[in-house]
Amino acid sequence: MPVDIFGYLYAGIVAAGGVIGYAKAGSIPSLAAGLAFGTTLAVGAYQTSQDSSNSTIQLGASSILAGLMGYRFYNSRKIMPAGVVALLSVLNIGRIGLRALGTTPTHH
Repeated sequence: MPVDIFGYLYAGIVAAGGVIGYAKAGSIPSLAAGLAFGTTLAVGAYQTSQDSSNSTIQLGASSILAGLMGYRFYNSRKIMPAGVVALLSVLNIGRIGLRALGTTPTHH
């Protein structure tokens, strides 16, 4: 089964964003959210790597991040970090949707 490379990269970017938010602004909520969502997304990427149809955790976390960060981007118009995370989240949701529709290979 193929490794969910995009899923792991997305998880790493989210976690790194939390660490950077803490380092730059001393934001403990950014650190906690980044690490919590990054870990959740990494677990989801692992599950998807084991079974490509098992994307519930990734879909849930990506949906929450798309909503939260999309809202932050809408209000702030700041590309970093809100715009980037919102975009990556929407891309991941689309990727999961395409896989569910059977338009991308599942490599069983």
